[in-house]
Amino acid sequence: MKKFWFLTLFLLFAACSPYKAADKSNDSFKATDITGAEFAKSLSLTDHTGKQRSLSDFKGKVVALFFGYTHCPDVCPTTLFDLKNAMKLLGDKSNQVQVLFVTVDPQRDTQAVLAQFIPSFDARFIGLRGSLQETAETLGNFKVFYSKVDGKTKADYTVDHSAGIYVFDKAGKVRLYMNYGVKAPDMASDFKKLLAE
Repeated sequence: MKKFWFLTLFLLFAACSPYKAADKSNDSFKATDITGAEFAKSLSLTDHTGKQRSLSDFKGKVVALFFGYTHCPDVCPTTLFDLKNAMKLLGDKSNQVQVLFVTVDPQRDTQAVLAQFIPSFDARFIGLRGSLQETAETLGNFKVFYSKVDGKTKADYTVDHSAGIYVFDKAGKVRLYMNYGVKAPDMASDFKKLLAE
């Protein structure tokens, strides 16, 4: 039980911590290894083309799963841009990596909005959304913190949320958690290691 609470607290506050690259003298992952975690095992949401998707659809690929929203002022577009650059660094191997973006704001992030926003970073990236209940269940399953922050008007609000990336291996098992701020070269390095397994 202590291990569960420690991991939950780590994930809640990981987005607030500056990213530190791992010691380059060894062959370990740059991201935090969470192999064997008893959560982050499944999701079932609708993609930006209207197709129902689950993690099992991407077995055989390394999957980078990120939670955010299209009205996010800086964190989300920065992360998506870094993922785009990581794909470039992978070259031909990038076709073996799937980036998934799950919105924490399904009220504003409609299918049409996601269809315009997500592929603008990379045509292979997939945006996912669900109902308010499906979103809450998914975020709970992945231990993602999120909280709506009211703005000047009802429609003008932001969403505080965990900003890390979950990475799954080719067998569909969760393996890594990348803190916000990890750069494209380190992303690409970890993706390559998982692809080589």
